[in-house]
Amino acid sequence: MITVTKSYIPSLDDYTVYLEKIWQSGQLTNNGSLCQQLEHDIANYLGVANLELVSNGTLAIQLAIKALNLQGEIITTPYSYVATTSSILWEGCKPVFVDIENHSFCINSELIERAITEKTSAILATHVYGYPCDVIKIQQIADKYKLKVIYDAAHAFGVKLAGKSILQYGDCSTLSFHATKLFHTAEGGAVISRNGEVAKRVFLMKKFGHVGEDDYLDIGINAKMSELHAAMGLCVLPKVNDIIAYRRMVSKLYDSGLEGLELISPKVAQGLEYNYAYYPVVFPSYNDMMRVRQALIDGGIMPRRYFYPSLNTLPYLSIERQSSCPVSENIASRVLCLPLYFGLEQQDVHKICKIVIEAMV
Repeated sequence: MITVTKSYIPSLDDYTVYLEKIWQSGQLTNNGSLCQQLEHDIANYLGVANLELVSNGTLAIQLAIKALNLQGEIITTPYSYVATTSSILWEGCKPVFVDIENHSFCINSELIERAITEKTSAILATHVYGYPCDVIKIQQIADKYKLKVIYDAAHAFGVKLAGKSILQYGDCSTLSFHATKLFHTAEGGAVISRNGEVAKRVFLMKKFGHVGEDDYLDIGINAKMSELHAAMGLCVLPKVNDIIAYRRMVSKLYDSGLEGLELISPKVAQGLEYNYAYYPVVFPSYNDMMRVRQALIDGGIMPRRYFYPSLNTLPYLSIERQSSCPVSENIASRVLCLPLYFGLEQQDVHKICKIVIEAMV
């Protein structure tokens, strides 16, 4: 079975080197030396400041919402993983959905202003598949209405726009280091804050707001990364450039193999240095997508309807929280992500393309 993604697993010998350090120190968690090293190394690789490691990408979003003191309504995208919407609801805020662009699949910045009310506190947008939102326009709107901006950048590790890390935009950017991501710690994530004081609050909140033995300075939860997860990250990080290069090669094979088919992919922004996090294709119709999907499954290949469903249609949203987002709903009904990961064999890519072509005829 060829799955839509596959975790990069480093050499066991490399991982054991870090395990031995953990055994020698006796420290498994609570901001140990490996977490501190990984935090420094990731920030240096990405070219960002104020990076705080956390235990997963969903908690990263929740901590960003809490650290920015957000309340009321948060304008967000319907085209993302469910964690984006669920984090807003979990923190007691109301998601207000704004439809997406046809070309980038990211939130349509031209529609944001009409969704702003006196209850709006922030914009939470997703860099979909690692393709950037219109960060300049969104910041202009945020400045005009005095709103905070959070970017769900779970897919955007290493992405640059005009030579600048996409993670430097907004008040906070959140990352996921889940095992399916191109850089991972098995489970993990990070919050990157523009403001150092916000970063300090994230640092406190991820460890119960507890300092020393007796001081509880802020409300908090347990969102710390363990030394075992940091060890995995320290093994994977030096390989990231190779992983991205391999994914680029596979993506180019798909581009060539599927050329001429009536498929839509996100458009690349000018000046974008992409990380090749996913290979999404949108089919001409729902029926076309389902026919290709079944043909791939029959051929031992597992694609993924990613993202589906459009989040404005989630069944646990109350009626007043649901809204019409026709572009998102349309794309979500026709999209498939094809397998893309380090180590995917060229002959397998050719096989996938052949199945897609034959099912499309």
